[in-house]
Amino acid sequence: MDDSTETPRLAQDGLPLLKDVINQYGLMAKKSLGQNFLLDLNLTARIARGGGPLDEGTIIEIGPGPGGLTRGLLMEGAKSVLSIEKDRRCLEALAEVEAAYPGRFRVMEADALELDLTKEAPAPRRIVANLPYNVSTVLLVGWLTQIAEDPETYASLTLMFQKEVAERLTAQPRTRDYGRLSVLTQWLCDAHHLFDISPKAFTPPPKITSTVVRITPRSKPLAPARLTTLEKITEAAFGKRRKMLRQSLKSLDVDSMALIEEAGVRETARAEELSVEEFCTLARCYDAMLGNG
Repeated sequence: MDDSTETPRLAQDGLPLLKDVINQYGLMAKKSLGQNFLLDLNLTARIARGGGPLDEGTIIEIGPGPGGLTRGLLMEGAKSVLSIEKDRRCLEALAEVEAAYPGRFRVMEADALELDLTKEAPAPRRIVANLPYNVSTVLLVGWLTQIAEDPETYASLTLMFQKEVAERLTAQPRTRDYGRLSVLTQWLCDAHHLFDISPKAFTPPPKITSTVVRITPRSKPLAPARLTTLEKITEAAFGKRRKMLRQSLKSLDVDSMALIEEAGVRETARAEELSVEEFCTLARCYDAMLGNG
């Protein structure tokens, strides 16, 4: 026997260590794809557990990379995982995971920004993902748009963001982080911080702390409003957040003072002082002034 032959090192799931997978397939993280890989399977399993019941419906993962969170989900008992991966370099490594969990995991080569997830997996759907930082907000707004049309589109979203983005999702009025994303998210969902992740946990380590957030769609929105109108109102109001509403809402194609009076909000208030419900009232009054049903 050749004593120089090295026995492959295996992780707790019986598959190669993630750092060995990266080396074997040359999966150095690409900044252009917003990639930062988590290599600690104990940590990815913790994220997976935050995703809620894993044995119900389909778990959808975005950007699995070498498969750290994928393996965490499967180790924690996920019955059906669909991973969407844009980076073709990762597919061969993920095929090993697919072979190890027959019938429970499949990977699709696609750009999540161009994909309607509702057509790829049956309900109930839960998204659990370490989102690429450079597209995380765009992806979330797209999923919120679907939830606005049907609250049952997704059972939950357990997502990792840059900490500053996560703080916007749960921010309350009269705070620095409260903004458009706060209003849209809280209008449709309950959002809760689960835990932070140190930059040291990633390869390569980013310059910021990350936060895992659990977002659960409400059975119905917090208050009646049309999404497109709410987006327009919040864009105008927060676009000039230092200005009072009587100034910031002048960019709308209605008499801003008449809108403010009809909605019953203070003309001297600033955007960050309004509750989600008050923004919804502004949206409804705006639609009424334009005759939109």
